[in-house]
Amino acid sequence: MNLQGHDIAVCSWSLQPKRMEELVARVIELGLGHMQLALGELVQLDDKRKQEELGHLRRSGIALTGGMMGFAGEDYSTIERIRQTGGFVPDEEWPLRKRLTAEGAKLAKELGIKTITSHVGFVPPPGDPRYPQIVGRIRELAGMMAQHGVDLLMETGQEPAAELLHFLGDLASPNVHINFDPANMILYGAGDPIEAIKVLGRHIRHVHVKDATPSNNPGIAWGEEVPFGTGRVGPKRFMEALKQAGYAGPLAIEREAGTSRMADVRTAIEALGVVTR
Repeated sequence: MNLQGHDIAVCSWSLQPKRMEELVARVIELGLGHMQLALGELVQLDDKRKQEELGHLRRSGIALTGGMMGFAGEDYSTIERIRQTGGFVPDEEWPLRKRLTAEGAKLAKELGIKTITSHVGFVPPPGDPRYPQIVGRIRELAGMMAQHGVDLLMETGQEPAAELLHFLGDLASPNVHINFDPANMILYGAGDPIEAIKVLGRHIRHVHVKDATPSNNPGIAWGEEVPFGTGRVGPKRFMEALKQAGYAGPLAIEREAGTSRMADVRTAIEALGVVTR
């Protein structure tokens, strides 16, 4: 499915499959030919099981818009808990998560995937003593991924757009860009997503289609994720902002809450279709 030049995809983890065969069937049932693929579980399978799973994917003909790396131990129960446990910031998790990301980059190359998105963790402000360390870690990951021809796309949400832009400038890594998720800006209380697109536009290489409503205590308590088109993002202004930023890449529908994932993905497809008619 393509709408005004954008390939419409779904994030594999949104469909909560138990195995690749089930995932493929659900993507096809949705009428989609593209998806973003979670790599974390695949890289931990033994070679025989991994090739069995990838065989289902290859035979399906489904195209991949990118990969995604998430990690066991990331606790999203509260914003404070994910601040402590997320991404590449926790010292005790850094060696394992670096190794898994390296494996993810190798698998991405095997699958012809050019980008991997990840929540790198809450980046401390530039004046923080840990700031140079986090800059160094992300540079190290970027260099490692570049060896496989893969770009690292940082997920939006944890930081306001201006702080993320500053971090990108300090990184000065040519293969680090942005996966823009408008709902995350609202869920984390990090600012208006449309204004964020204006700030980050030239760095955006992949986009999640997701929606949310803000909390009464932004930045402290989570907002609520809702089906795309029913929250604060606003499909029309979202698509117009992406157009103004010159973004012509894939739109990957992500749904990480609720018990009606297939129906919610269909709601998002319909909302995009109405906007792009």
